[in-house]
Amino acid sequence: MAGSMKGIVAYRKKQEQDAREKAEIAIKELQLIGKAINFNSVAKQSGVSKSFLYGDEEVKECIEQLREKSVNQEMNRRAKYDKTAKSQAVIIEAKEKRIAKLEEENKKLKIEVEHLRGLLYSINK
Repeated sequence: MAGSMKGIVAYRKKQEQDAREKAEIAIKELQLIGKAINFNSVAKQSGVSKSFLYGDEEVKECIEQLREKSVNQEMNRRAKYDKTAKSQAVIIEAKEKRIAKLEEENKKLKIEVEHLRGLLYSINK
């Protein structure tokens, strides 16, 4: 009985090692293609169950660290977007001023054209 247990234990250890290797390869692939690294994406990419990923401390820590890193990158990206939103407001304000200036210039030119047409009409009469 003890001999058969050794084989089962050895097989189980080999399965765990294979699953760990698959998970590590999946993590590297996800990093290369720039996708989000979390338990769900690693499980889908590697074909390993999420319960294994949560249960294996080494893999779990790796995923959590990389997930935290990607969350921090996303927060930095959003902060950059917020800065650009503020600069967009400044740009819009400057464009609105320019539009107002051009509309005023357009109005003056229309008045000048009317005046010149009047002069032309009085000369031709």
